[in-house]
Amino acid sequence: MESYKKLLLENKAWVKEKMDLRPDFFLRLKDEQTPEFLWIGCSDSRVPAEDITGTEPGELFVHRNVANLVVHTDLNLLSVLQYAVEALKVKHIIVCGHYGCGGVKNALSHKSLGLINKWLRNIKDVYRIHKAELDNMPDMDARYRRLIELNVEEQVKNLSETSIVQYAWFKEQRPCLHGWVYDLHSGYLKELTMIKPGEMPDDIYRFEF
Repeated sequence: MESYKKLLLENKAWVKEKMDLRPDFFLRLKDEQTPEFLWIGCSDSRVPAEDITGTEPGELFVHRNVANLVVHTDLNLLSVLQYAVEALKVKHIIVCGHYGCGGVKNALSHKSLGLINKWLRNIKDVYRIHKAELDNMPDMDARYRRLIELNVEEQVKNLSETSIVQYAWFKEQRPCLHGWVYDLHSGYLKELTMIKPGEMPDDIYRFEF
């Protein structure tokens, strides 16, 4: 059997499992979605957002990219963010990184990888900002893990610097911003940082409405 056909068979089994548990499972999802959370995660296939959080379809609005970045010129990310905040009215935005992230590992190196160099440049900037702390860590594995955490924290700050988030803070005192990291070895999520509505990390990025 060709590998892609296995996915179609697994889909049939999944549908049957859901219907056996709840006959109206798909009927209740067909008209609208009302997720409370926007999840910004890594594209890594080992980090499936719904599985590791135990959520059902309709509970998470998900955006994924290499190394879970929030880049102010990324129209894809900004479109997802605007829709989640303004249309879906999400209450929480979670940026979730993971230990063992290939994007962060390559950003630590001097390899030239073509087009993705431009994307990974954003992580190199995180390294530069925290260079003093990271360079004082002689163990490279510890430095790698710490950069993964710092990258998450910086992306949460980047969210707070968007006019989309700040306007929702101003009008409706939401959403709350969270930074988490997922451990591939244990399966556990770890909380790193949280920014409550209106808590600007740096006033220079504040917009007036």
